[in-house]
Amino acid sequence: MNIKKITLSIIAAIAFITASAQGFTNPIIPGFHPDPSVCRVGDDYYLVNSSFQFFPGVPIFHSKDLVNWEQIGHCLTRRSQLELREAENWGGIWAPTIRHHNGKFYMIVTNQANGGNFFVTADRPEGPWSDPIWVDQDGIDPTLFWDTDPKTGKEKCYYVGNAWGGILLTEIDINTGKRIGERKVVWQGTGGRYPEGPHIYKRDGYYYLLIAEGGTEFSHKVTMARSKNIWGPYEGHPGNPVMTHLTQKGQDSNIQGVGHADIVQATDGSYWAVALAFRWQTGTHHLLGRETFLMPVEWKKGKWPVFNNGEILKTRMECPTLPQHPFAQPEKTITFSNDKELDLRLNYLCNPVEDNYSQSERPGYMRMRAGNKTINDAGSPTFLGVRQTAIDQTCTITVNASTLRDGARSGLTVYMGKEYHYDIDLAKKDGKTVAQVVYRLGKLTHVAQEIALDTDEATLAIRGTAHDYHFLLNGKEIAVMDTKFISTETAGGFTGIYFGAFVEGPRGSYIDLPSITID
Repeated sequence: MNIKKITLSIIAAIAFITASAQGFTNPIIPGFHPDPSVCRVGDDYYLVNSSFQFFPGVPIFHSKDLVNWEQIGHCLTRRSQLELREAENWGGIWAPTIRHHNGKFYMIVTNQANGGNFFVTADRPEGPWSDPIWVDQDGIDPTLFWDTDPKTGKEKCYYVGNAWGGILLTEIDINTGKRIGERKVVWQGTGGRYPEGPHIYKRDGYYYLLIAEGGTEFSHKVTMARSKNIWGPYEGHPGNPVMTHLTQKGQDSNIQGVGHADIVQATDGSYWAVALAFRWQTGTHHLLGRETFLMPVEWKKGKWPVFNNGEILKTRMECPTLPQHPFAQPEKTITFSNDKELDLRLNYLCNPVEDNYSQSERPGYMRMRAGNKTINDAGSPTFLGVRQTAIDQTCTITVNASTLRDGARSGLTVYMGKEYHYDIDLAKKDGKTVAQVVYRLGKLTHVAQEIALDTDEATLAIRGTAHDYHFLLNGKEIAVMDTKFISTETAGGFTGIYFGAFVEGPRGSYIDLPSITID
C-alpha cells in the first residue's frame, strides 16, 4: 500500500469538497446591478444588467463559478447603439437578456425612451458588439428563445416579452428583427401586477416560462408555468410564487423585492438562478439599488424546479457551490491615462459630450470641462460616476479650483437623480475659493455649509453609513445628512446611488481630476 499516494488522494478529495461546498455571500454583484440575465458557454458564465440612463450601457460580467464575477466590458459603448438624450432615472435601458447560439452572443434589451426593443450581437462577450437590430414589437423586457420545429426540422427564433397585459410570444427573423406570423399572449401570470421579465427553457418535453410579477418593489416575485406546446396553454406551477420575500419568512429579512430571475445549468449539471433584490439600510429605506443575487435550483427530470429549497434568500448562503475561482479585486483608486480605456466601473450620465473629457491634455489626469448642463438637469452634465456597492463606503477625490471661473463649482456628489443628491464641492465666488456642502431634495436646494479657503486645492470625501452620509474636507467632517432623503423610497426611480465627480458653471471652467478612490 502506497501511504503517500493515499494521503495525497485524501488531501485532493478534501480540497475538492472544500472548494465545492464553501457557500457564498449575496449579493454576488452588489450595488445598482438590476435585472440580471445569465448564460453559459463551455466552462464560462456571462451576466448582464440594466443600466438605465448611464453610459456606456449594459455592463457584462464573466465568472467561472457563478459566485465570483469580474466586469469585462459593456454591450453598448457607442451612441449608434445607445441613444439616451435626456433620459432620467426612470428611463433608458431596461431588462437585458444575454444568450449564446451557434457560436454567437446575443443581447436583447429595451431602450425605453428611444426606439424600443433591439438586440446586438458579438463573437466575443467583451465585444465589439454590433449596431442594433430593431425588433418589430412593442412592450418591454424582451428575451430570445431558439427551438426546432418538430414537423419541418427547421430552426425558429422566438421573441418573448411583456406586452398587451401579459407575456407575448412571436416568431422573428433573427437576421432582421421582423415578425413572422402570429403574436399571442401565452400567459398572464398568477394575477400579480406587471407580469414581465420572461424567459423560456425547454426541458423534458416541456416549455417552462419563468416571469416576474408584482412590480419591482415589495410585492416582487418569481412565478412559473409550463406547457407541452410553446404556444400554450400554460399551466401555472402549483407552488407559485416559486421565489418571493412577500411572506412571513421574508418579512423580517434585510433582503426584499426578490424577482426578475433567470436560470442557468452549470457544468456539473446543477441548476442556479440569478435574481434581483434590494437590501434595507434603515429598515424602511434602501439606496444601493436593486442588486444581483444567486440561489440554487433543484430541477429533477420531469418535475417542477424548486428554488433555494423553498427558503428565502440570505446574505450568507450555506449550500454547495461549484469549485471557486475568485478574481483579483479591482484597485480602490481609479486613475487616468491617455494610453488606456476608461475604467469599466466609471459611467457618464446619458451620452457624454466628448469634448468635455480628455485624458491627453495633462498626462495622468482626466480634464473635465464645464458644459451647458448641471447635475440638477436632465441630460449629460460633466460627470464621472462609480456605483456605491457597500452600505459602509467612502469615495474621495482631490479638486483644484484654480481653473474655475466665478460661478463655477466642482466636487463630489452622492447621486440618486437630478433632484435628489448631496454634494461637497469647491466653488468660485468673487474670485475666492469656498468649500460647500449642498443638498438637493426635490424642489429644495440648501447650502448646508460654506467655508472660505486660503488655498485652491482640497481633498473632498463622502462616507456612507446605514443612516447617514458624512462630508469631509481634508479629512475633517464638516456636515452630516440622513441617507433616507435620497433613498429610492423618497426619490423614486429604478437606479441606485453613484458617487460622482462633476464640474459645472461658465464655459472655460475645468478641473484636472487625478483619481477617484472608492473604499
